[in-house]
Amino acid sequence: MKRLSMIAMLLLFSIAGFAKPPQDIVYVNGEKFYVHKVANGETIYSLSKMYDVDEETIIKYNKSTQLGLRAQDILKIPVEEQKADKRSNRKLRRTFDMHNVAKGETLYAISRRYEIPISTIIEDNNSLDPIHLKLGQRILIRKKKIGTGDEMDARDEWSEYHKDLNSVAEHGEAYHLVVAGETFYSISRRFKITEQELSRINGGLKAVDLKVGAIIKVPELAPTEVVNQEVVEVVVESLDVDFRALPSNKVIEVALLLPMSSDRGVANHNYLEFYQGFLMGLDSVKNINGHSVNVTLFDTKGDSIEVDNIVRSSEFLRANLIVGPIYERELTSVLRVAEQRAIPVVSPLANLSAISSDALFQMAAVPCTKYDKVVEALADTTKRITLIYTKNIDSDFELEIIPLLEGRDYAKYQYEYARGQDGATSTDLAPIFNGDAENLFVVMSSNEIEVDRILAGIASAHVNMKSRGQRPQNYTILGNARWNRFKNIDRTMFFKNNVTFLSTYHAKRDVTIIQGFDRSYINEFGSLPTLFSYRGYDAAMIFVPAMYGDIEYDMESKRYKPLQTTYIFGTDNEGKNHVNKNWSKITYNQDYTITVE
Repeated sequence: MKRLSMIAMLLLFSIAGFAKPPQDIVYVNGEKFYVHKVANGETIYSLSKMYDVDEETIIKYNKSTQLGLRAQDILKIPVEEQKADKRSNRKLRRTFDMHNVAKGETLYAISRRYEIPISTIIEDNNSLDPIHLKLGQRILIRKKKIGTGDEMDARDEWSEYHKDLNSVAEHGEAYHLVVAGETFYSISRRFKITEQELSRINGGLKAVDLKVGAIIKVPELAPTEVVNQEVVEVVVESLDVDFRALPSNKVIEVALLLPMSSDRGVANHNYLEFYQGFLMGLDSVKNINGHSVNVTLFDTKGDSIEVDNIVRSSEFLRANLIVGPIYERELTSVLRVAEQRAIPVVSPLANLSAISSDALFQMAAVPCTKYDKVVEALADTTKRITLIYTKNIDSDFELEIIPLLEGRDYAKYQYEYARGQDGATSTDLAPIFNGDAENLFVVMSSNEIEVDRILAGIASAHVNMKSRGQRPQNYTILGNARWNRFKNIDRTMFFKNNVTFLSTYHAKRDVTIIQGFDRSYINEFGSLPTLFSYRGYDAAMIFVPAMYGDIEYDMESKRYKPLQTTYIFGTDNEGKNHVNKNWSKITYNQDYTITVE
């Protein structure tokens, strides 16, 4: 009996350990994925068994797993394609009605037409990408389910699919659910792109074909003014604020407002890491300056109503420095109190676009100053500038660069990758070099493989020209900071090509100050810090000491450099905000050193 029970327990463990995968499925860029939220105790190995995929495949599609798994992480797991339905048309018609997609029709609209659950349609149509329906595409509608789905359930299902898509979207991308009253123009304005760009990233979608219920691709926004599919115009009648420095013996009371959890109670690891970095900054401030600080953490839950309740609490009203909230939409009630009491408010992460206040400090570098440190090089007529284009153009990067070249001569080169008969690369980039002038190359590609090939090709062409006795001029490459997200690019080519980036934040782990911070952070919290940790540390190290002096002068024009990133605050040209105007210019030198300016 005991032996039988043990066998039963082992079988139960086997079933529980490698359970059937969940059925939340999304299509991303034409590929089909399960959406998986990591549970406590799960490993890449256990997930590979659950989904019957290689561990390498999971890591390939989820780069964050290279640093290990954390509970509540969202992963995308590729779905193995099922074999095509072999049933005859006769058998199919017994079970299904056939629907041919009309122009501009959405899956939500189809589900409403037949009053059938969206999940049923997806389940019955194996290769159906719910947000990329094609004109005339045949969709199976299960007869027994017609009339069983109500409108409320359909809305919830479609909204859930939209959320699943965003949870696994590529960095820099997001998905938007079109609601009544929205137009191509209003959506493009909301996401700060042109109507032409909105059309391009959605496969040529036309304004006349935009329908309520469509899910379309948009650029990823920093946390700002978007709430429940509505654009919130945040308007504060800003007062002039005169800050006063605190006496040296005064204890600072800091109110730290972070969305530590969602309204569903799910922990937010990014802001936990920010909080941990902030605590380390406070510890350093105490050790270096001897200042005493009390910090009260308020969980905003990412909810404006929750923030309104917080600012009325006695704990919040004790503060003489406020850090947060993160989202622009939550700042209104905080700033009303801050202006009346002459208390500085620090926005640590967002690039603010709709709010203006003399009490507000923005740590994120403002876009309008991004290229200040390369304007001189772009205007230098002794340099020959060549824009290198490929099949995959980074339109955002192009829109940033072209206006800077107004009135300036420059060349365009269309790069085509080719192979010789022996399999060796035959693409020769020597023609882009000019023997009489120093060259500045700007690579417009958004594709990792293309960028890697171009960097290797330029370096190779330069070496070959030297070996043939030619004397090619020196050159530099103005790179795109998004290249740093590429995982498989050969970074030695950054050094060989004198690549220069402009970045809002820089923290290189092989530098002594970062290594010291990393060791302390690991000892304290048992994990490697992230950019959120670094920014939290910077916030504490800059603003707590400033409360005893620099705050009286609005921290104008002074340089702050807690780790590797420098901050220089000045008044926003279009409002009263005190914004960080400094971008880091990062140059990879041929002697394998990195210069940060």
